[in-house]
Amino acid sequence: MARTAAGNAARAISSPWASVVAVLLAVAWTTPTLGLLITSFRTQEDIQTTGWWTAFTNPWFTMRNYQEALFGGSTSLIDYFINSIVITIPAVIIPLLLAALASYAIAWTKFPGRDWLFVGIFALQIVPLQVALIPLQQVYNVLELTPFWRVWLSHSIFALPLAVFLLHNFMKDLPPDLMEAARVDGAGHNQIFFRIILPLMKPALASFGIFQFLWVWNDLLVALIFAPSRQNAPLTVRVAEMSGTLGGQWYLLSAGAFISMIVPVIVFLSLQKYFVRGLLAGGLKG
Repeated sequence: MARTAAGNAARAISSPWASVVAVLLAVAWTTPTLGLLITSFRTQEDIQTTGWWTAFTNPWFTMRNYQEALFGGSTSLIDYFINSIVITIPAVIIPLLLAALASYAIAWTKFPGRDWLFVGIFALQIVPLQVALIPLQQVYNVLELTPFWRVWLSHSIFALPLAVFLLHNFMKDLPPDLMEAARVDGAGHNQIFFRIILPLMKPALASFGIFQFLWVWNDLLVALIFAPSRQNAPLTVRVAEMSGTLGGQWYLLSAGAFISMIVPVIVFLSLQKYFVRGLLAGGLKG
């Protein structure tokens, strides 16, 4: 019965109709992005008088939108772009490192309450991050942390439950014989973790790294709470401000929106093979 159901599901997914539906969904999903991209290269007059699709029959593009959005006096997104990079890189590395160490401890060391600890970490995923914003702000005020540290720690705290859950499940599937052989050869936990576990964990680490990068780069709520000033705010904060103050200047809004999108798109496309491998591969296929 199970094999029959699996065979029917496989035939349904591989049927021509399924391919047609997938193509239609892909077109519907990418059309708004294409329209935004074309709009970002058009002048304000063209945007107000014609639709973006007319660019295919009467192509007219300009780079002044991006120049003004990045370096113009009223927008100047370049500082916010740098802030986004400064915020995102540590906010990805910190939870990855902590989650990898915690996952190894829970998966391959024995201590009282280990299973309950893992259940507690798993349960933290259901806690809305909005609930923790005010308590975290109060703690940060007492510690007098800088805005960057507030954002780094907040993103790391919110990411750790999912990171530990995913990395633990991946790590738990590794063959115990590898660890036993390493212990027989005299290897300690540090050597086992850095020389054996981490190389096999590359697909899982890359998968969660992509998730975390996209989440942090596109985040607005945490940045508004902990880093609202111009000196520390990321791109998302400035683009949100532009939508209010420059609501009629679509040429700047579209250029600014696409500037904020281009980096996560590049990161995802360049690392998608690791993303797929991390989701589907077993431990020894890393």
